[in-house]
Amino acid sequence: MNDLIEANRVHARLNEAVATRATPLPTPAMVVDLDAFDRNADDLVRRAGGTPIRVASKSLRVPALLDRALARAGFTGVLTYALREALWLHRERGLTDLVMGYPTVDTVSLAELVSSPSAAAAITLMVDSTEHLDIVDSLRSSKAVPIRVAIDVDAGLHLRGQHVGPKRSPLLGTDAVTALARAVVDRDGFTLVGVMTYEGQVAGLQDDVPGQRAKSLVVRRLKAASVGQLAERRQAVAEALARFVELEFWNAGGSGSIETSAADPVVTEVAAGSGLLVPTLFDHYRSFTPRPAAYFAVPVLRKPTPDVVTVAGGGFVASGAAGKDRLPTPWLPPGLSPTGTEGVGEVQTP
Repeated sequence: MNDLIEANRVHARLNEAVATRATPLPTPAMVVDLDAFDRNADDLVRRAGGTPIRVASKSLRVPALLDRALARAGFTGVLTYALREALWLHRERGLTDLVMGYPTVDTVSLAELVSSPSAAAAITLMVDSTEHLDIVDSLRSSKAVPIRVAIDVDAGLHLRGQHVGPKRSPLLGTDAVTALARAVVDRDGFTLVGVMTYEGQVAGLQDDVPGQRAKSLVVRRLKAASVGQLAERRQAVAEALARFVELEFWNAGGSGSIETSAADPVVTEVAAGSGLLVPTLFDHYRSFTPRPAAYFAVPVLRKPTPDVVTVAGGGFVASGAAGKDRLPTPWLPPGLSPTGTEGVGEVQTP
């Protein structure tokens, strides 16, 4: 009953919001419930327990929403998806604390970075090999402007010879991380300022899915094992690096793992983006209650049968490997269809 009341409440609010327009809302359209967005932001801050949250821009994709998050206490800096995006955010919106979430080989954007002292001071590149450093060096004639660098360290679960989690970085152990860190420190024109350990197998997996009790239990056990193992690995790497470099930050986590990431004493900041809009992926997590804040209005093209409608478009896809859990979910208040009649059971695209 509570779900039905909430669904009808949201339906009424969205209808009221678009009804105030002087002209009909063109479709496809994105509608954001800012009250839900703000409540999600407050919940992320609560879960972080005082650890600063760096906003993951690829999960918002709307500059106004990025600004809204950054204006709230508890949020600081941006984790960007692409260097071209980071340069734009610095140049056009004046942001000065931008960390790349991934390495880049975009030579056009790198050439712009190395030629701009202002951008170089605001943007931190992510690397996991000396080849990334070589590309930067090949694009500049002077090393007078230091390039800020962070190292992406593998954060997967190593279990019985298997790797569980995203295969992001080749830096699997303390020796490999230390070797690259020394290479950065010893190379003119670079400053090592941070480390990233993103545990996607904790942050990005649903662990309380209806009808999948056994699978959800396995996922929760894998998450617990990963958190414990990663805490030991982070500590070992941090101790090794502290012998020759002082870092500005250690980034970890995501919307689904904020509590465990923030609890690690090595971690100085956590990343979150999806937890602000709450896509379908986060419908079934034990760690927090989802408050969907983003909706997509799409035009109905036809109704081939009484219980099927065909729509054009479909909205944003959540980050990560493609799958049903990351696709937008057709949503209607119970008992309502796009035409206000009963019984629409399926939505399809052309």
